[in-house]
Amino acid sequence: MMPIMQSYGLSDPGRVRKNNEDFLLVDRRQNLYIVADGMGGAQAGETASRLAAETVLEVMEKRTQPRLRDLEEAFVEANERVKKTAASDMTLEGMGTTLVGLLHDGDSMHLASVGDSRIYSFHNGEFESLMEDQTWVNEVGRRLGIDEETLKRHPMRHVLTMAIGVGNPLRVNTRTIPRVPGMQLLLCSDGLHGVVGADAISNVLSDSKQDLQSKAQTLVEAARNAGGPDNITVLILQV
Repeated sequence: MMPIMQSYGLSDPGRVRKNNEDFLLVDRRQNLYIVADGMGGAQAGETASRLAAETVLEVMEKRTQPRLRDLEEAFVEANERVKKTAASDMTLEGMGTTLVGLLHDGDSMHLASVGDSRIYSFHNGEFESLMEDQTWVNEVGRRLGIDEETLKRHPMRHVLTMAIGVGNPLRVNTRTIPRVPGMQLLLCSDGLHGVVGADAISNVLSDSKQDLQSKAQTLVEAARNAGGPDNITVLILQV
């Protein structure tokens, strides 16, 4: 019998932006969890994030006993569908989205990521980012030896090196981790991790007095209190 994971997700537009271009998807039948952070003018970002997430779900629903390779292939299909949709409608030209997904198959958790939305784990007091950001800062700036304080102010600090809808060919970061009872997993957009520090996020996850809903609400409020410059999406899983 498949172990049941508790989860709670919350998405908020933040304090600055009128629209929420993030998209959150939880499908307990497929044990599939997704966060996407869209980009593009007008409604394009919202269209891209929703389309990408729903495409992944659609592909996974057609697979029997899906595993990591299936999740990666679903990301590739999402990339193609977002590109084709943008090409067919001038108002959606240039749209794209980050995408992080987690598939739970009972014994393992399969992870896939494109862009800079993140998946963290928290267990026994240890807080860890499980995937590499596909950003100029991470893939170029740090390799050039630029110090972290300079990178925080660098004009290229918000530039993605890969996104769904613009990746050709698409690079999908993937990883499988074992299911560890008691572990928490956090999927989030950069509206959280870009404004709230790792220590503060870790402190919230470590608070045994809060349930998942309270933790998600606390994290969103922390991002809003820090200015809420971007859309904020938080999805917490309890293994």
